[in-house]
Amino acid sequence: MTLASIIVPAFNVAGTLEKTMHALLAQTYAPFEIIIVDDGSSDATPQIAAQFSTDPRVSVLRQANRGTAGARNVGISVAQGEYIGFCQAGDLWMPNKLARHVTHLRACPNVGVSFSGSAWIDETGAVTRRGQMPCCLTAVTPARILKRNPIGNGSAMVIRRAALDDIAYRPRCEVQRNWYFDETFRQCADIECWMRMALTTSWGFEGLRDMLTKTRQSEGGFCTNPDRQLAAWERMIAKLTPLDPAFFKTHSPAARAYQMRALARRAIRDLDGAQAVNLTYGAIAQSRLPLIEEPGQSLRTICAAVALFCAGPETTRKVMQLKELLWGAKPVS
Repeated sequence: MTLASIIVPAFNVAGTLEKTMHALLAQTYAPFEIIIVDDGSSDATPQIAAQFSTDPRVSVLRQANRGTAGARNVGISVAQGEYIGFCQAGDLWMPNKLARHVTHLRACPNVGVSFSGSAWIDETGAVTRRGQMPCCLTAVTPARILKRNPIGNGSAMVIRRAALDDIAYRPRCEVQRNWYFDETFRQCADIECWMRMALTTSWGFEGLRDMLTKTRQSEGGFCTNPDRQLAAWERMIAKLTPLDPAFFKTHSPAARAYQMRALARRAIRDLDGAQAVNLTYGAIAQSRLPLIEEPGQSLRTICAAVALFCAGPETTRKVMQLKELLWGAKPVS
């Protein structure tokens, strides 16, 4: 059996790390190793991680805070596995997740990244009615990644080590190890990595039609600060454009519209009507392509943003209707 590695970036996650580790240690695939990278935590995370280090499958590294990208890079630098997965501390893997992805990668030697859907859990660990299913599973083109990022959240994928090695580089500021994820990005590091791999290598991206991850959704997550998120996204575009200027000239407007639509949907969830309307208007101004490619999703977002802005967050009943409009019983992508 081929060794697989699971890297767990951990920063001040004392309240959730234990559950994450129990879920990972219950994986049906063997052999595997788990590398916890304590990213400069100031709470009880180091003590909790140390409790698991007695298991021969688990190792713990500690570093000054460098962000998720830095923690992943450190983990990759010591990982021994041919297949490498990432699990954010607080998220949970289903027991068969690693086995499913390894089987997929073995069966498809041209695939470098295998991903799957995620159910969303709240702060208590309860599964909510929302979730994330990949918008496409096969024929994942660079344009599709840029616009909709079907790979999903940071715990959804397992990657072939050879694919990571093909995008490794060592910036001038780093003397000890390679980078795979760009550590200058605290946001958009994932999409920057996937785009770099898609544009510079022949590795494919494919998904599994199952929810194999439970992802914790917390207030203060994605797009708590839309301006910061958009700034990071624009910096990612600027960095990668020299790789293929014609590609980015063609696809960046629509991708920017999709990004703003996603931020608008989060603003609706957070009951910020003004922000939702501004982002929705901005998305339409950038490109009409999302309205053509995904008319239902786009129109629901527009209607929900306008209704929330007009009704106001204090109207609880109407707000709940908006939430049901956007996030019903079926998980959304």
